[in-house]
Amino acid sequence: MSSAQDPFYIVKEEVQGSIDKLQSSFHRWERIPSDSVELGQLTKELLSNCESIEWQVDELDKTIKVAARDPALYGINELELEKRRRWTSTARIQVGAVKKAVVSGKELSISGPTNANGMRRELLRLPDPHQTEGSNHYHDNDDFISSESDRQLLLMKQQDEELDLLSASVERIGGIGLTIHDELSAQDRIIDDLGSEMDSTSNRLDFVQKKVAMVMKKASAKGQFMMILFLLVLFIILFVLVFFT
Repeated sequence: MSSAQDPFYIVKEEVQGSIDKLQSSFHRWERIPSDSVELGQLTKELLSNCESIEWQVDELDKTIKVAARDPALYGINELELEKRRRWTSTARIQVGAVKKAVVSGKELSISGPTNANGMRRELLRLPDPHQTEGSNHYHDNDDFISSESDRQLLLMKQQDEELDLLSASVERIGGIGLTIHDELSAQDRIIDDLGSEMDSTSNRLDFVQKKVAMVMKKASAKGQFMMILFLLVLFIILFVLVFFT
């Protein structure tokens, strides 16, 4: 089964789009002041989206487990299965990180703007301007997040390249399909015209046969002989005119 027809890749593209929107909303959540009314609404929206995406990823995991029982039956191999497992694992990590940050920020938002801002800085791994100790701890966290972010960006870049290749393949298949459709339509028109001409010719032939039958029926034996003789003489005259003049 090609990637364009594989339900896994169709769902994967939808889920990846949902993850991209989730991360965009999360970045907006990071910039909203902790005392803003919009923060609570966006927090609920983020948590709801996280649960929805996690459910979709779980369903994809189930399909991978089913396919792993008999890969040949579904036209895939172990390399493809491992590739799909890595993608679902990466998707779950991305959603889990957003969910953890949002839940932590929600729990401490009731402690007041100061504590909430402090928690937001910790989630974003930003140093507290009022805190001078523990800078090495934050630096280590920054290094870890930077490495993890680079890895996720690389995976996303690879996924984008795969989607570009898939899109190009779909466009080529679509072009071939349109060409085949146009060719079949032209052949259908030719067949229809040929059928109409055959019907018309058949009707004319039936009419001529009926006329000849009527003439032969009305004419006597002598009349038939005279008609044949007349046609023979006419044929000889035409033959002489054509070949000797």
